[in-house]
Amino acid sequence: MDNRKTQIVELAFNLIQEKGYVAFSYDDLAKPLGVTKASIHYHFEKKEDLGLTIADRMLQALEQFPVRFASHTAQERLNKFIEERIERFGDHEICPLSSLQTDYESLPQELQKKVQLVSQKEIAVLADILTDMKSEGLLESSSDTNSLAYLILSCGKGILQYQRVLGISVFPQLFKEMSRLIF
Repeated sequence: MDNRKTQIVELAFNLIQEKGYVAFSYDDLAKPLGVTKASIHYHFEKKEDLGLTIADRMLQALEQFPVRFASHTAQERLNKFIEERIERFGDHEICPLSSLQTDYESLPQELQKKVQLVSQKEIAVLADILTDMKSEGLLESSSDTNSLAYLILSCGKGILQYQRVLGISVFPQLFKEMSRLIF
């Protein structure tokens, strides 16, 4: 990706975290980058194209996660999964996937499909880690790892929403407490 295109994607990614997909415009991208809206359109003809690029970026990161940490124990992979999310979200930002999920009904159909795919992959990556933890005896054998993955992600993303609204920084502490209760 060329430098300008990368800058556009990075800024759009941040705007999705801050405002949501529906709430930002090409004008919101052009002004901070010091370019015209036509320049943004040159790289991304439609906002949907930009949204698809961002969703692809999230999907690639999720697909690479198991490869990057293949040599780690299941507990270490869970810790890395959580640490990456803590590092990725600022004190008052929300998960970009959660933001896209919130705007889901307003998204173009192709972007809806991509958001579904990214959502499924996020659950699958975490469920696989939990399944490995179960086989290593770190989880009860009766645990439903898919349901547990939904629980963990829902709690984590809910924490981000409260943190954003209340202006407090509690994500790392609350995520650790939630993990302590589950494991």
